[in-house]
Amino acid sequence: MLETMRWQAEESFLELLDQTALPHETRYLKCYDYSGVAAAIKRLAVRGAPAIGAAAAYGLVLAAKNIMARSSREDFIAGVEIAARELAATRPTAVNLRWALDRLIKRLYAVEAVDPGALYDILLGEAHAIYREDVADNRKMGCYGQELIPDGARILTHCNAGALATAGYGTALGVVRAAREAGKAVSVYAGETRPLLQGARLTAWELLREGIPVTLITDNMAGYLMAKGKVDLVIVGADRIAANGDVANKIGTYSLAVLAEKHGLPFYVAAPVSTIDMSLTSGGEIPIEERDPAEVTHMAGRPLAPAGVNVWNPAFDITPHHMVTAIITDRGIVRATYRENLMKIFAGG
Repeated sequence: MLETMRWQAEESFLELLDQTALPHETRYLKCYDYSGVAAAIKRLAVRGAPAIGAAAAYGLVLAAKNIMARSSREDFIAGVEIAARELAATRPTAVNLRWALDRLIKRLYAVEAVDPGALYDILLGEAHAIYREDVADNRKMGCYGQELIPDGARILTHCNAGALATAGYGTALGVVRAAREAGKAVSVYAGETRPLLQGARLTAWELLREGIPVTLITDNMAGYLMAKGKVDLVIVGADRIAANGDVANKIGTYSLAVLAEKHGLPFYVAAPVSTIDMSLTSGGEIPIEERDPAEVTHMAGRPLAPAGVNVWNPAFDITPHHMVTAIITDRGIVRATYRENLMKIFAGG
């Protein structure tokens, strides 16, 4: 598995795998300030809720590095908070982004250190912790989730919820990996995921690299595939989960949930607890990012649609909780009734 990001300690900068260049080119972007990280998040060079949370944490470290030499404690914290607000605004739907930034800010206020250099070290240590914990949590998710995957399962997934979407290992694809590591002969159908083709470009590439059987389909083939009896279950990731179990994920997820329900198939969501937003009572409160119309009207810079056509381009949709068979987290498998059972995993964790 390629690293989605790596901190270069000697020169104190962040390298991000540029996922817009995949699968044809593997290149890393060098980010020396938080604005570079913000730009990479906004244009999806780094994407996936856990990955952008970890990247934003390092972005805040870069902001701190560039202000610590000329700051008092108060000015240092104020400058870091400005950077945090700008980073948080890059992708409004994925809650991991805000969660990671809030965690670093709270850490600053929790210590009595005055020297900005010491405060910088604290932020860097917290960013490293978020990165390490994400990899470990993904493996825990995989361990829990693989119990739901029967030997020989034919799995349909959407977008990319693999190592590329996280600090490492993956959420939905982490469950697939864990099932494979447990000796199960699993195979995957990857929906292309229009308009930016994360399934075609990233999921198919990631699974091929690891020798996991994968078949690429266009998004509008999923229903017929299910009707033909070629799918045993659906598993996806998430960008935010409300307290009642409603799930925000890449646009097209809701359609798969409707199809899975129609065909009597399990529909699983894999996400760390950092993706669960207990402050929101339902998915109707989740902000849905709308992106550039050119993502729909153009492909690789070339126009596909007539000039001047109106475009609606939400990046995510909401799957109602009653369509979700189970939510696989790093603290165990959660089933309905979600509000009560999600509260239990937070109380126990």
